[in-house]
Amino acid sequence: MSELPNCPACGSEYTYEDGIQLVCPECGHEWAKDAAPESAEDELVALDANGNRLADGDTVTVIKDLKVKGSSSVIKVGTKVKGIRLIEGDSEGGHNLDCKVEGIGPLKLTSKFVKKA
Repeated sequence: MSELPNCPACGSEYTYEDGIQLVCPECGHEWAKDAAPESAEDELVALDANGNRLADGDTVTVIKDLKVKGSSSVIKVGTKVKGIRLIEGDSEGGHNLDCKVEGIGPLKLTSKFVKKA
């Protein structure tokens, strides 16, 4: 029996060959047999509220009023935030975006409360 690699998306060991591709039956991820293994450690991935992939330097719009911790300030719905930076999510709140909000200053946001502008 041949040794097939685990799924790079979910880590499942139940991958199988389908023509020139490998397929994971658990999550449905497909990839080329000869593709170099993806390193999850090298690449930070953040998805907005609509499932769009965010990248460093993107402009996003806040989709929900957000209270600023330790302050009486509120980031209102529709506020545009320019030049976000992806960071590794912290354990406390899962904040994975570093940015500067006009009128408030530098802070961290969670990607599920923004959408790509």
